[in-house]
Amino acid sequence: MLRGLSIKNFALIEQLQVAFDSGLITITGETGAGKSLLLGALGLLLGKRADLSSVKDNTQKCVIEGVFDVKKYGLTSFFEEEGLDYEDQTIIRREILPSGKSRAFINDTPVTLQSLASLGSRLIDIHSQHQTLEVTTNDFQFEVLDALADADREIKSYKRGLELLKQKEKEVGALVTDQENFTKEYDYNAFLLNELEEAKLKPGELQELEEQYDQLNNIEEIQERLSGSVAIMSSEEVGVSDQLNTIKNNLSKIESYSGPLQELSQRIQSVYIELDDISSSLLDELEKLEADPERLEQISQRLQLLHNLQVKHAVSDVKELIVIADTLREKVSKTESLSEDIERLKKEIVTIQSQLDEVAGKIHKKRNKALPILIKELEDILKALGMPNATFQASLELQEKYLSNGKEVLTFLFSANKGGSFGQLKKVASGGELSRIMIAIKSILSRYTQLPTIIFDEIDTGVSGEVAHKMADLMMNMSKNLQVFSITHLPQIAANGQNHYKVYKEDIQNTTITQLKLLSEEERIKEIAEMIGGKNISDSALTHAKSLLNSALN
Repeated sequence: MLRGLSIKNFALIEQLQVAFDSGLITITGETGAGKSLLLGALGLLLGKRADLSSVKDNTQKCVIEGVFDVKKYGLTSFFEEEGLDYEDQTIIRREILPSGKSRAFINDTPVTLQSLASLGSRLIDIHSQHQTLEVTTNDFQFEVLDALADADREIKSYKRGLELLKQKEKEVGALVTDQENFTKEYDYNAFLLNELEEAKLKPGELQELEEQYDQLNNIEEIQERLSGSVAIMSSEEVGVSDQLNTIKNNLSKIESYSGPLQELSQRIQSVYIELDDISSSLLDELEKLEADPERLEQISQRLQLLHNLQVKHAVSDVKELIVIADTLREKVSKTESLSEDIERLKKEIVTIQSQLDEVAGKIHKKRNKALPILIKELEDILKALGMPNATFQASLELQEKYLSNGKEVLTFLFSANKGGSFGQLKKVASGGELSRIMIAIKSILSRYTQLPTIIFDEIDTGVSGEVAHKMADLMMNMSKNLQVFSITHLPQIAANGQNHYKVYKEDIQNTTITQLKLLSEEERIKEIAEMIGGKNISDSALTHAKSLLNSALN
C-alpha cells in the first residue's frame, strides 16, 4: 500500500510531503484545487510518460517519490525477474530534468518505464470517471469473472499453449510457402546439381590441369630446350660442367696460399656441386617427358567443361562451383524433406490443440461455476446502491476457434428495471448506473485479488442521498482488504474516511500553489459542512456534518 508521497516542483505543487495509513482515505477540495495533480503525480510513479510542461520551474528538477509497503503481496519473484533489490518498504522515484529527460528508479536502481508500469499495475488501481466504460468491454468482464473463478493458473497455461500453437502454425505456413517456392525450382536445381556432381569437382584442380595442359601442349619445345641445356652443361672440354671443374681444380691447388683464395675455392666447389645437381635434375625432367596426345585431349576437354561451368554460374574458381553445388544440394534436400517436416509440425499442432482443449475445458468449467456467483453478488450490491431491480443475464458459449483467453464468448446483458428488456451494458446502462456497477465490481474484486491500493476519482458523481451512504459503506468494506482512496464531492463518503485530506490552493508571494493537508476533527466538521451547505456554513450544516462523522465513527 502507499505509505508516503513526496512531490517537488510539479505543476502547481512546489513542495509536498504526506504520509498515508491503511483503510479508507478520503480526499476533498474545490473543483480546480489540484486533486487531479495528485493523480498526475501518481501516474508518473506508475510509469506514465512525462514532459517538461509538467514541471513548475523548468530550471529545476522535478522529483516525485512514493513509499510502498509491499511485504504482503508476493512481489519478490517480480523483483527477481526484473533484477531489482527487493525491499518490504519499496521506494519508487521519478525525476524530470530541466532538459526534459525523464528518469525512473525502484529502490535506487534505474529502470525502464515498462518495468515501472509493470510494478505500478501491481500496486495501485487508479479508477477515474472515464474508465467506468471499461465495465462494458468483454475483456474487463472476463477479468472479473476469472478473478472469482480462480482460473489464473489455467489461463496462464492456456496463453502459453496458444502462443506455442501460433508459433507452430507460423512455422508450418513458412514451410508450406518454402515448399511451393522450392517445388517450382526443384527440377532446375536438381539438374544443376546433377551437372556439378557429375563434374566431380576438386579444389585446386583447375590450376593443376592448366599446368599439365601447358606442358603437354608445348612438349617439343620443352624437350628441345632441356636437351640443349643438358648439352651445354655436359659437353666434353667446352661444357659448363667441364669448364667449372677445371676452375675448381685450379683453385684447389692455390687455396692454401691465402684466406681469400681458400674462400673462393670453397664457393666454386659449392657452385660445382649445385650445377651437377641441376644437371641431374634436367636429365630427370627430360627422361620423364613423353608426348601423350590422348591425355592432352582429355585435359583440354576437362578444362573446357570447367570453363563452361564457371561461365554458366558466373564464377572464376572451382571452389566457388563447389560452394554452389553445396547450396543446391541443401535446397534439393530441403525440398525433399519439407513434406516430412510439415507433417511432423502438423502432428505437434494436433497435440498442442488437444492440450489447449483440455485446459480450455477446465477454464470453462470454473467460469460456469463462478458466473452465477458473480451475478448474484453484483445484484445484491446494486440493490444496496439504490438499484433494486438491476438484473443480469450472462452466458458462456464455447467456440471452435482459440480465443485470447479461452474458447468461449461471454454474453453479459443488463436490465435496470423490472420487466425491462435486457441489452448490452454500453447500450442500456446510464452513466450513473455504470458508475455503481463499476464500484460494485471493484468491491467484489477486492475480495479476490491482492491489489494493495485502489483510488476512486469521483466515481460517486451523480450519486446522492441514501445511495451515497451505501456507497460509503461499500468503500469501508473494501478498505478492510485493501487501502482505498476516494476523491469525492459527497459529504457522506468524506465523513467515512479514517483519514481525511483536503486539497486547496493558496497564494504565497504572488504565486499560486497547491497544498494537501490532513484535517483534524474540527477541520473535518468544517470541510464537510461546506460540502453540505457551501461557504456560508449554517448551524444546521455543522450539525449535519457532526452527525455524519459520529455515524461513521460508530
